[in-house]
Amino acid sequence: MHNFIGLIHKDPDSDFGVSFPDFPGVATAGTDLDDARRMAEEALAFHVEGMIEDGEAIPEPSSLEAIMSDSENSDAVAVLIPLRSPAKKAVRVNITLAEDLLRAIDLHAEAHGLTRSGFLAQAAERQMKDDQNPNDIRGYALSK
Repeated sequence: MHNFIGLIHKDPDSDFGVSFPDFPGVATAGTDLDDARRMAEEALAFHVEGMIEDGEAIPEPSSLEAIMSDSENSDAVAVLIPLRSPAKKAVRVNITLAEDLLRAIDLHAEAHGLTRSGFLAQAAERQMKDDQNPNDIRGYALSK
């Protein structure tokens, strides 16, 4: 399990905000410190899960020294936030596909901002989810 540094910010008349320097744009807030930490764990897990689904690499946690050396972070309080749902280890696989299908997959993935691996992982997860619905009469995504 990794721990990432969350920065707690508190302005007068505001909730306790938490941001993650390793994940720009990820932020949450809580009414008190305990709530802020709880919300930070949820936000971090949700964001990392989305990155995994998109086939994106999860960064290694930055050091406290590196984060606090940024002058923008000087007014914040650093806390360790555990990543409760650890990133799943990516495993390299070798598969055989028709050349035209692979080309179509790559074009589709690129058009939707995904990597080939991210697209194939999403397609597999979607198909497995659809297969759990007994009323679904569609076949496999790649069947003819």
